[in-house]
Amino acid sequence: MTDPSSRSRFDPATLRPALLDAVKKVDPRVQFRNPVMFVVEVGALITTIAWLVQLFGGEPIGGGTQTTSSSGTGESDPAWFAFTVAVWLWLTVVFANLAESLAEGRGKAQAASLRAMRTETTATLRDGSAKSANDLARGDVVVVVAGEAIPGDGTVVEGIASVDEAAITGESAPVIREAGGDRSAVTGGTRVLSDRIVVEITQEPGQSFLDRMIALVEGSSRRRTPNEIALNILLAGLTIIFLVAVVTLRPFAEYAGTDVSVVTLIALLVALIPTTIGALLSAIGIAGMDRLVRRNVLALSGRSVEASGDVDVLLLDKTGTITLGNRQAAAFVPMPGVSETDLAEAAQMSSLADETPEGRSIVVLAKQYGIREHAFAGEHQPEFVPFTAQTRMSGIDYDGTRLRKGAGDAVIRWVGEEGGQTPPELSAELDRVSRRGATPLAVARDSQVLGVIELRDVVKEGMRQRFDQLRAMGIRTVMVTGDNQLTAAKIAEEAGVDDFLAEATPEAKLALIKEQQATGRLVAMTGDGTNDAPALAQSDVGVAMNTGTQAAREAGNMVDLDSNPTKLIEIVEVGKQLLITRGALTTFSIANDVAKYFAILPAIFAATYAVGGSATGPLDRLNVMDLGTPESAIISAIVFNALIIPLLVPLALRGVRYRAMGATALLRRNLLVYGLGGLIAPFVGIKLIDLVVHNLLGA
Repeated sequence: MTDPSSRSRFDPATLRPALLDAVKKVDPRVQFRNPVMFVVEVGALITTIAWLVQLFGGEPIGGGTQTTSSSGTGESDPAWFAFTVAVWLWLTVVFANLAESLAEGRGKAQAASLRAMRTETTATLRDGSAKSANDLARGDVVVVVAGEAIPGDGTVVEGIASVDEAAITGESAPVIREAGGDRSAVTGGTRVLSDRIVVEITQEPGQSFLDRMIALVEGSSRRRTPNEIALNILLAGLTIIFLVAVVTLRPFAEYAGTDVSVVTLIALLVALIPTTIGALLSAIGIAGMDRLVRRNVLALSGRSVEASGDVDVLLLDKTGTITLGNRQAAAFVPMPGVSETDLAEAAQMSSLADETPEGRSIVVLAKQYGIREHAFAGEHQPEFVPFTAQTRMSGIDYDGTRLRKGAGDAVIRWVGEEGGQTPPELSAELDRVSRRGATPLAVARDSQVLGVIELRDVVKEGMRQRFDQLRAMGIRTVMVTGDNQLTAAKIAEEAGVDDFLAEATPEAKLALIKEQQATGRLVAMTGDGTNDAPALAQSDVGVAMNTGTQAAREAGNMVDLDSNPTKLIEIVEVGKQLLITRGALTTFSIANDVAKYFAILPAIFAATYAVGGSATGPLDRLNVMDLGTPESAIISAIVFNALIIPLLVPLALRGVRYRAMGATALLRRNLLVYGLGGLIAPFVGIKLIDLVVHNLLGA
């Protein structure tokens, strides 16, 4: 996808609109969706009112904090104290909004570039009439020629053309779209560069793929995920608990002879509640989806991004994912009594309608035997038999002759149905080719098996290392292939996958997914064809290829704009990074509250239970940071509480670096880095701020 916002998130062009948006989000109707920050905003409002009351000569609301001076006398909170606390509480709200606005900023820039693609175009219907692109309905059939924009999402029903999809995918090279295959889906707003295609519109008005992309990258349709909702409920519960605890401190303080102001109690409440994670939670979720967008993956729901981080099983197609994909015909192996030339001719004729790389390579190999492509004329027009996942064969019927090419067991079954017998040498040859890691295809003419075609494929470099990494994450990999058991076993061993499903049909894929889910596992898979749609819909993370059929794109909950099946591994890593980032910052947020307790509680109750004319009581021992005065202690805690949010924004947006390791090791690492770090950092930060504040107050 084009990225007009690849610049830094913190340059002026990005920061200015984000700041403006952050101020707009101070609206209580917006903040109400975030219970933690809503409480902070209400506290800021009350503190502001308290300051205004004092400013115009009124008494401090709720009394004043008993401060301890060198003379040991108690004084009420001055107006500047309420003003300072109010300012930093408002800044806390703005900083929280800024984190979300910065996370949304990149998506809004992308949405603007996508909107520029939506130009008013006139579509030419197949009957020759014209119609506005905005008025097209599902089922309309339009004709698009070279130089014209495709007016809406649809399926190519006639013709073949090269299409420029650079505005959506970011890929400058044109792609081929043609009728009748798994590369028949087209997207509205893309442009035909050559030839002519007839497209059947599949979108409803206002619900095009482009519209969905705009809504998703802009964030307007983002819904909170189940884990995010659960964490929000937890944060709301903690906020209510601490609110009740702070309210009960008021009568306790009065009983103990300590006069505590409302401003101080609000400062204590804000310090107690988990404001850091409350401020960053939304930004973490938006940034997680944004990281997928930067990899040209469009997540149709936040739930799917989150689920990708919890995936236990990966179903990966062998061809194009684990192997290079373009299997090439390497040899013809005839059966006894059949010449290589006869086999080559039959193999070539059965592959004439096969537009796959494998089919074309068979035609090329046959030419080495002097076989030229047949020209059919007059009454001898052939009937081509296309490959299907059910028959696992293709071929041609002409002039009373029937040729079939396909999987060994499928051809054996077909020959038996035709009344023929399979030579005993066939099974041995199929096994021999399979053991070498190649793919055998049997060729038959009517009721006679002619021989075997050997197709060779190569495992992609580095795949074993990638699968080792997935294994370290606790993810089980399953290779899915239409090859027979022996070929599949050889490739699986070479690639290093944990298991494989051979001779896979759509029904077999669906059954495997259901079987894994029945044991409590989360399953992810990729697909691009109509026959993949049921499995994509059933899987927890279904990644449809953008080049695939409309049915596949609608069944999956993610669309890979690059149509790269190996992207599934990256998607899992992004999902895990999202979950780790959320957990790490939650740990840090809860841990850094401890230091704030040691700052504000001693400030409030330092002089409580003082005896013998002493200025301090036994609770002053909690002042382990040796903060200067109660006012400086409270202000330092609130200032740190506000500043830590923008300091953590880059980490929330970038994400915690993910490393493949077990769950126990990962938990230990997070507790050490973010738990212990979250405990130590505030003690240092609050003390440094107190030194500055105390010196300013002393001056």
